[in-house]
Parts: sequence; structure tokens; C-alpha cells
Amino acid sequence: MTTKKMLSALLLAACTLTAQANKTLTVTVSNPMSQARKDVPVVVKLSSYGDVRSAVVTLNHQEIPCQLDDLDQDETYDELCFLADFDRKGEQQYTVTLFDSGEPRQYPARVYAEMVMANTKDKKLKKHQQNNYIEAITARGDAAYTYNLQHHHGVDFESELNGIRIYFDARQTLDLYGKYKKQLELKDTQFYTTDEQKAQGYGDDVLWVGQTFGLGAFRGWNGKQPTHVEPVCTRTQRIISYGPLRAIVEVVDRGWKVDANKAPINMTLRYTQYAGHRDTDVDVFFNKDVSSYRFSTGIINVKGSEEFSDKKGLRACWGTDYPAADTLKWKRETVGLAVLVPQKNIVSEEPANKDNYAYVLQVEGSHMAYKVNYTSANETFGYHSAREWFDYLAAWKREVEQPVKVSIKR
Repeated sequence: MTTKKMLSALLLAACTLTAQANKTLTVTVSNPMSQARKDVPVVVKLSSYGDVRSAVVTLNHQEIPCQLDDLDQDETYDELCFLADFDRKGEQQYTVTLFDSGEPRQYPARVYAEMVMANTKDKKLKKHQQNNYIEAITARGDAAYTYNLQHHHGVDFESELNGIRIYFDARQTLDLYGKYKKQLELKDTQFYTTDEQKAQGYGDDVLWVGQTFGLGAFRGWNGKQPTHVEPVCTRTQRIISYGPLRAIVEVVDRGWKVDANKAPINMTLRYTQYAGHRDTDVDVFFNKDVSSYRFSTGIINVKGSEEFSDKKGLRACWGTDYPAADTLKWKRETVGLAVLVPQKNIVSEEPANKDNYAYVLQVEGSHMAYKVNYTSANETFGYHSAREWFDYLAAWKREVEQPVKVSIKR
């Protein structure tokens, strides 16, 4: 074979391998609602496309941000996601190219997640400047006081609109950060906003949670009241994805004796925060069928709050209280809270008590999903009355119940 023919053959082989390695998908996404929608998540499962190492998504030949996620941490990407904007009842076609080599492309971050241990060696670091970052932590069930193992008491995450931390203890409560502006802040404040940062328009902690649900914590039910997630063999918090379009964090409780008369169970709570969203997705996974067990979730009964319920899974409140015991340092904060639970999972909607607006839940099989949502009246972009908040929630539920339709062709 001549040198020229050999080079041609090698070039043809290389082109053939490239064509086989790269997979091009046409993803058609349609909006069934007669209203515009923004930052709608579109998720593509990757199990059918081999080992995907990088990806590009285009709309009208223009590249848009996308994200690859390894959900089970086995070094193989499981999902690709991107965000879509729609006109009324619009339809759009995206081109997704999957590659079996390279690295995920970098895009501007629109979400953030953080776990950090207090740096006890450098005393010069201020409370909002801790840099002893970790990605996961596991404590034995008999650990004395896990609440203080992490700097801000548990993993935190945010979009431009919200900020949440999950306490690393048996409560596993979601505590809330209220913003004035649409921006990422937790890397700068770490939930401990300084006076200087407040003067610059940064937000701060806006909710006192105590032993309550806070915003939609998932717990047991003893027939009369919610129970904390204890005893357990181990308790873990970990970050699955840092963004740029969605942050994913998990809380894992192994050997939870939720019911003394039943076998212990393993539970994984997965929280997914999408960019541009104030609502947060909660997925609850178990290692076995837990249909015969009973659980609970709900929201704190903020002092003097006004309640809303549509009796079909949406329960909310609007109220004002101090976010801490120190009423001199802290001002009263007004918040709107909500939890949206599928009707099929509701055993009962419990009457409000001094602590909570609660649901008793049953799980069909080994998985259930629900959503939580909140606003702070500090927001320049949000809601400032109970009526505004409850009206928004009704519209939000309609969107949740009418997801976009996605079809994929190779």
C-alpha cells in the first residue's frame, strides 16, 4: 500500500470511529400551557448511549449551557440536563451531541452547594470565611453532637432566588436564607452574614425552626405526632453535583428504626435545586418496600401565620417571627412557606398545632417525590403579602402538574 493510500485509510478509519463515538440526538420539547415559562428543566437519561464524557447542546445553532451528572457516583454520567424557555404553548428542538471523550464544558454557575468544617487552626479566619471544604461526612448513630461537626451545621445549597441548609442531626430540618437580590451569596456569607455584607444588600437567615419541620423536613410518624430520624446506624450528608444548572445533595440514614415493630430501613433524601427556581425537588428513596410504614412532612407554623390549603396536597403559610432567640440583634422576618405532596401519598392532613402544619404520608413501594418552596418578604423580586404568595403557589402548582413534553430521536 502506498503512503498516500495508507494515510487516506487511516483518515477514513479515524472519521468512522469519530462518527461512531459521537451520538447526535434531536430533543423536542413542548410546553402544554398557554403561558410563557422560563428555566424549565429538561433531563435526558444517558444509560442508552454508552460512556458519555462530555456533551454540547444547541438551540438554533447556538450553544446553551448543559450539565452532566453522575448520580450514583460510579464515575459514569447518568443524566444530562439543560434549561428551556418557552413562549405560550411553544415547541423547540434542541440538538444534543454526546462524546465518549473529553471533559464537561464549563459554564457560569447559577447554583452553589457547600460543605465546610470549621478551621480550628487559623484563628484569623472570620465566621463567613471558613475554607476547610469537604464533600461528604458520615457520623455513627451514637455520635454525641453531630450538629456542630460542620461549620454551618450542615450542607447548604442555593439558586439565585433561594438558600437552604439542612441540619446534620436527627431533625434534618431545612433552614432558610432570605435574599434581597437575585444572586448567589452563600460562598460569601456561609449563612453568617456580616454587618458589612448586610449593608451591601446580602441576605441572611430568616427562619427559626427549633424542633419543627421547618420547610418540608421528611420524618417518621408514631400515630400521634412526627418523629425525628433516629435511631440510625449512620447518618451521611454528601454533595452529588455542584452545578452549574442544578445542585444535588443527599442525606443518607442507614438502619433507621422508624417503627419499633418493624425492621430498620435505609433512606436516601435527595434534594435538587435548579437555577432560576425558588422551589426545590425532594426525592425519597428506600432500600425496600415501605408501603406499610407511615411518615410525615409539612411546614412550621410560623408565629401568627395565615394558613392556606387546597386540600389536594398544597399546604402553605405566611407569617412573621424572629429567626433567633436574640431579639436585639435580629429583626422580625416575614416568610411564605409551602410544601406540595402528591395526593396518592397523603394519609391525612393533620390540624395545625403550635409547631406544624403536617401531613401523614405513605410511600407506594420504595420511592416518593415532593416539592418545597419559600419566599422572604425581603426580596425585591418576590412576594410581599399572603395573598400574593398564595396566588403564586396556585400558579406554581398548575405548572408542576403540566410538565413539558420531551421526545428524543437519534
